[in-house]
Amino acid sequence: MAGGKIRKTHQRQHLQGGIPFEKSKGQHILKNPMLVDTIVQKAGIKPTDVVLEIGPGTGNLTKKLLEVSKSVVAIELDPRMILELNRRFQGTPYSNRLKVIQGDVLKAELPYFDICVANIPYQISSPLTFKLLSHRPVFRCAVIMFQREFAMRLVANPGDNLYCRLSVNTQLLARISHLLKIGRNNFKPPPKVDSSVVRIEPRSPLPPVSFKEWDGLIRLCFNRKNKTLGAIFKHKSVLSLLEKNYKTARALQQGQTGQADEEPIDDMEVFADTVEDPSADMYGVRDEGDEMEVEEDDVMVEGSDMSDFKEMVMGVLKQGDFAEKRASKLTQVEFLYLLSIFNKAGIHFA
Repeated sequence: MAGGKIRKTHQRQHLQGGIPFEKSKGQHILKNPMLVDTIVQKAGIKPTDVVLEIGPGTGNLTKKLLEVSKSVVAIELDPRMILELNRRFQGTPYSNRLKVIQGDVLKAELPYFDICVANIPYQISSPLTFKLLSHRPVFRCAVIMFQREFAMRLVANPGDNLYCRLSVNTQLLARISHLLKIGRNNFKPPPKVDSSVVRIEPRSPLPPVSFKEWDGLIRLCFNRKNKTLGAIFKHKSVLSLLEKNYKTARALQQGQTGQADEEPIDDMEVFADTVEDPSADMYGVRDEGDEMEVEEDDVMVEGSDMSDFKEMVMGVLKQGDFAEKRASKLTQVEFLYLLSIFNKAGIHFA
């Protein structure tokens, strides 16, 4: 009997409105009404705003959003939650201001919206962030709850332990601020980690830079973010790639091929793998530290055919005083300048 009571209690902890939550789908409902109010307040929603809500669940946050906005478009994958949402608001003054779309938000075409407010499954944090930032027309802001470590990477500054490719790439495209920390016990069922709410404001216009070029540089620099740039750019594999790009660019300029230069792209597909599973490989950043050993055949040796090109690359680094600097401490402005002087020398990263 005692065991039966324990099992029933455990089951009740995973129900709301008679619906069992599926933790494997990231279904963790925020149960603290004060926190729901705080999130809505910090979103700064106007009565004329269309709000996009991702993963509305059973509608606790949805109700608050409907109270302060013009309308809410909610995207929900679970048909059981959609039935509960429709049941909850049917016959209320909010019913004609709520539109529910069933589907995977990563695959769905997002509608127009002014503000996004979301408590999302943590496993889609990275691709969703960049999908939102690629959305046009540009929205005013997004207030999103992320796994705390992911959130702290978003807002990390140069020199912080968590400063990584994710930090640099998102901050190129948006102003990001941390709003509040939320403990795991504020959810039903409680997740294994704490959460944080961040505010994301897309930059408009975006910096005049090719995102493919930018991501190529950032990926290279943060592959070993605590090594000096001088050490990174001496690697044979790096020099081989850059020399190939250099020769291709020169051939295009001289009209030796029928290919045309690529225009800078206006989407964030190149950033799609910036962050992997939050539990693995530091979100795609392999920070191996200053003591990392380099394989002998991966280092450029003097006197090889690439020595002239190596001197050119080292010259660019010295020109900008970058040879002894580390990616982990470089600012956005410094990365943009580094990319510009490489490009001016005819050296490209994509």
